[in-house]
Amino acid sequence: MLGALGFERGHPLDTWESLQVHKGDATLTITAMPGKHSAEEAVNELLMPVNGHLLDFSRNGEQLYRLYVTGDTMLVDSLADIPRRYPDIDLGLIHTGGTTFLVTVVTMTGEQGVRAVEITKPRTAIPIHYNDFSVFLSGLDDFKKAAGTSTASTEFVYLAHGDTYTFKPNV
Repeated sequence: MLGALGFERGHPLDTWESLQVHKGDATLTITAMPGKHSAEEAVNELLMPVNGHLLDFSRNGEQLYRLYVTGDTMLVDSLADIPRRYPDIDLGLIHTGGTTFLVTVVTMTGEQGVRAVEITKPRTAIPIHYNDFSVFLSGLDDFKKAAGTSTASTEFVYLAHGDTYTFKPNV
């Protein structure tokens, strides 16, 4: 499927498996994170498997920045393993929206997205993917409301379509 889009060398990764990409003295390590579309196995059987990704940016062996992308996961117990294995997440991109499929929700609602932030503990979190389709039940307002009552020490940042976020490496 990706070949038709011009991607010639895909690398499938199982959960916790990593791939390193090097360019000069820079290294990007991509690690597959746990994820599931649904707590209902029958629904998972109908959908493609999902996972999140952790992107570790480093130069000359020095860690510069850690980015966690949840992917289209629901809250699953294995999310708690992420901060144990990979602490010090600088930025979390949190897929929310409460996407519906058949009679179930297959992406986190705003409230669940904030709970994922509390579990994974990024320093900064940005909700994404909450208004891309017409099948969303939980928009940005739901995420903001839950974030407003969260005890997480995370900074929540909200971007409109087309906005950019600039992060500074840890140097």
